[in-house]
Amino acid sequence: MSVPQLSPEEAAESALRAGLSLDSDRHAVVAATAHHILTVISRLRELDFAEVPPATAYRVQDR
Repeated sequence: MSVPQLSPEEAAESALRAGLSLDSDRHAVVAATAHHILTVISRLRELDFAEVPPATAYRVQDR
């Protein structure tokens, strides 16, 4: 699954909607970072965890 690349302007608009004001020199860096994070998340969503119990099923034993 391919994640569309955010433009620097779109990244700035998204940050502003989230309450973050970015300096103009940060727009491209934020766009690239957001793209990387979204790419990783999309790959994780493709994994099949059907046989793996939820984390709450594990018990930590004192040693």
